Amino acid sequence: MGLTRRTFLRSSVAMLAATACSPTAAPVSKPAETKPATPPTSAPPAAQPTVAAQPTAVAPPAASAAQTPAAAAAPRTGGELQFIVGAEPPSFDGHRETTFALLHALSPHYSLLIRFNPDAYPEVMPDLAESWDVSADKLTYTFKIRDGVKFHDGSPCTARDIKASYDRILNPPEGVVSARKGSYGAVESVEAPDPGTIVFKLKYPSAALLTLLASPFNYIYSADKLAADQKFPEKNVLGTGPYKFVEYVPGSHWVGQKNPDYFVQGRPYLDGFRANFIREPAAQIAAIRGGRAQIEFRGFPPPARDDLVRAMGDKIKVEESAWIVTLIAIFNTEKAPFNDPRVRRALNIAVDRWEGSNALSRITVVKPVGTFVRPGSPFHRPESELLKMEGFSRDMTQAREEARRLLREAGVPDGFAFNLKNRDVPTPYEPSGVFLIDQWRRIGLNVTHVQQESNAYLSDHRAGNFEVSVDFIADYADEPDIQLSKFLSPDRSASNYSRYTDRELDALYDQQSRETDPERRNQLVWQFEDRCIQQMAYAFPIIWWQRIVPYSSSVKNYPVLPSHYVNQDLAHVWLDA
Repeated sequence: MGLTRRTFLRSSVAMLAATACSPTAAPVSKPAETKPATPPTSAPPAAQPTVAAQPTAVAPPAASAAQTPAAAAAPRTGGELQFIVGAEPPSFDGHRETTFALLHALSPHYSLLIRFNPDAYPEVMPDLAESWDVSADKLTYTFKIRDGVKFHDGSPCTARDIKASYDRILNPPEGVVSARKGSYGAVESVEAPDPGTIVFKLKYPSAALLTLLASPFNYIYSADKLAADQKFPEKNVLGTGPYKFVEYVPGSHWVGQKNPDYFVQGRPYLDGFRANFIREPAAQIAAIRGGRAQIEFRGFPPPARDDLVRAMGDKIKVEESAWIVTLIAIFNTEKAPFNDPRVRRALNIAVDRWEGSNALSRITVVKPVGTFVRPGSPFHRPESELLKMEGFSRDMTQAREEARRLLREAGVPDGFAFNLKNRDVPTPYEPSGVFLIDQWRRIGLNVTHVQQESNAYLSDHRAGNFEVSVDFIADYADEPDIQLSKFLSPDRSASNYSRYTDRELDALYDQQSRETDPERRNQLVWQFEDRCIQQMAYAFPIIWWQRIVPYSSSVKNYPVLPSHYVNQDLAHVWLDA
């Protein structure tokens, strides 16, 4: 029987009531508040950015594309952008974390080697690198680094800092977590032959390298600070970005102010920003309606969008986009009975994603049905192929009969109880968790919804302190090297919270990463997914997200892109009021 909206909402009420009585994690302490030293007033101004002649092997956007906002009206300077963040950063370390809660608060303070061009996404553009060249054999990428860039404490930023930062991402020292280490298997070494040059040498050609280097998490840290303490970025803020850190008040707000020495002339436009930490959707909507905030970068579900438009008229704009985000169900494969692939397969088969999409898309920000790569991306499976996979059938009577058979075969009794851990972010984690629990109830399972704040939730993932949990794929570009790296063996991916080692998956990942023929690469990506989702069911997708962003008409030059991770440095955003 399919899931109707009425059935789902009735189930939601019951499950949310149960959630109120379920155990939750104890509060955890927030990272210590720290401030970088104030740059000396006598420091010389940063050099103006320039872009050298474009190399033949790669064509970064021209300087005008990097520095001219797309808005037709002349930008205004001044004002403070107030925005909403629905969760707080677990730490301040971009190399470690995977959450918007870090990026939205911290990205304005940092620079990257290269970044995505918001006016021509997914093209990349200069940031600390002003130009680059690629060797004929595509095994050497040489970047020329801007001269005169300074950290917010007045110290110079050179290729040495970039090398130290990428060494930490590619080969993290003991005790340091690099969430994206597994994506950089093609990189042989990172060298800084002089203060103005950084060189990446590859083991094999990688079509994804520039996309990987433009990761919005790849903050450039001070080599001196890392030499003294590799964990310095976890509790300290020191970057070269358009805004300096002012304060962080846990449970309340995060404030940044304009960096007068920013290396892009005339940027940023704003005097500063204030990120207000507001978890509850109703309070978020009230803040937008009341003018206490201008935007929430992730977006709102359809009912909230409609309410804001009715209430605010031409004072609100709405932009919508595809979204490179999906929630996934993961299993701790070290805990019985979830160490048995038959149990994991049963839980995958039991989920009616098609009817779930119909119901959930009316109340929250989910809609497309797909695998581990975004539906509609160059790597997605057409629906005709998707319907052949376990877990994507439209015949739910047969699918749930098979799920029950697998559970019986694995010795799991009817009424078996376990906890589903989930993040306490209402949109769309909470309704997605309720949806899963409703689906699993239909095959005789008794599941308790345990919701946690972000720090405890992510800490339990890393520690393996869960049976089944809601996790996420949330990325900044459509690229299998990024989306699939999460599922590599733990010695290659710190984000494999299911704790399995599967060298067949590792090999398939490497093969698709090296494959230059698009059709052949797609086949390898699909083989990877077949093993991970169907044969072993280590993890499986729920429903992909759809981005809906209503925001104040006063906010200019913030294009809504398919990722809420990119374009968050706020250098080009301005206020028309």
